[in-house]
Amino acid sequence: MNALRRFPACLAVIALAALVVATFSVRAAFARTAAGGTGVVVIETNLGYQGGRAAGTGMVLTSSGEVLTNNHVINGATQIVAVVPGTSHRYVAKVVGYSVSSDVAVLQLQHASGLKTVSPTQAKTTVGEPVHAVGNAGGRGTLSTAYGTISALARTITASNDQGASETLRGLLEVSADVQPGDSGGPLLDDSERVVGMTTAASRGNFGYGYAANVSPDAYAIPIAKAISVGNLIAAGKSSATVHIGSTAFLGVEVGSAERYGMRGAIIGGVVPNGPAAKAGLQTGDVITKLGSTTIASPTTITKVVLSKKPGAKLSVTYRDPYAGSKTVTVTLGSGPPQ
Repeated sequence: MNALRRFPACLAVIALAALVVATFSVRAAFARTAAGGTGVVVIETNLGYQGGRAAGTGMVLTSSGEVLTNNHVINGATQIVAVVPGTSHRYVAKVVGYSVSSDVAVLQLQHASGLKTVSPTQAKTTVGEPVHAVGNAGGRGTLSTAYGTISALARTITASNDQGASETLRGLLEVSADVQPGDSGGPLLDDSERVVGMTTAASRGNFGYGYAANVSPDAYAIPIAKAISVGNLIAAGKSSATVHIGSTAFLGVEVGSAERYGMRGAIIGGVVPNGPAAKAGLQTGDVITKLGSTTIASPTTITKVVLSKKPGAKLSVTYRDPYAGSKTVTVTLGSGPPQ
């Protein structure tokens, strides 16, 4: 991506690296539920470019290790490990693909077999229905349960983090449950232990590793049918303006808005040493005004342009430096963490 970090990982699941994974049907995967077990894994992430770590939750789709989680769980992750709670089984995870706008990602656990899987329901949820969220609350590495009820349907929220970045999420279930950081990516279950949603956000001002919502004090979950639909597109390798497949192109800069300095574009706040941008001569303080033929109005525009490219692609970057005015250089994009 363009930045060192965009949304802090909430739960975690990922490892960059190109990968070829056999296409699978998420809907069919859920139907093949193994006897016993929860089908929920704890996710641990290494945020290499930020020098930090994060933790979260994922739902096992198939016994061979396809996992569904939130995109913000894997954002910025340079290494991801999934742990089956209560066992010694740990698996390196690779990213099949993700959708930033839907906050959905699909992972593949390496060399996994015989895993338990979760079970969804096609039934419609109703306001007042009792539900419970299972996840890695607090990133402690063990599963806990938060009980509550569905308080509203089809909610739209603006989810943000302590970095000031935000994303608008639509069509969510609102739940009155004590969801905590680390629960993101985990299942929201009905009384029959069937998955009705994927926990995504909480409105406690700051959701720690993941999102905070600027609305009433509740938790929010993506309806499982919607998550499955996006997961199927990812599994089928159908990239689009909203779905990214495979490894992520990497420019190697941390950017912010240049508006506060009276300029249009994105100002560079940091450059990855020996990264693509650094090798092309970009430095902290430069303001990127154009990528290829796209005029840069904000840091978000950079993200969209870079995500549309593949690692190894060449991209012209027009920028202003504090001393020499406008320049244009050609950058060969590297391979970096998911965004």
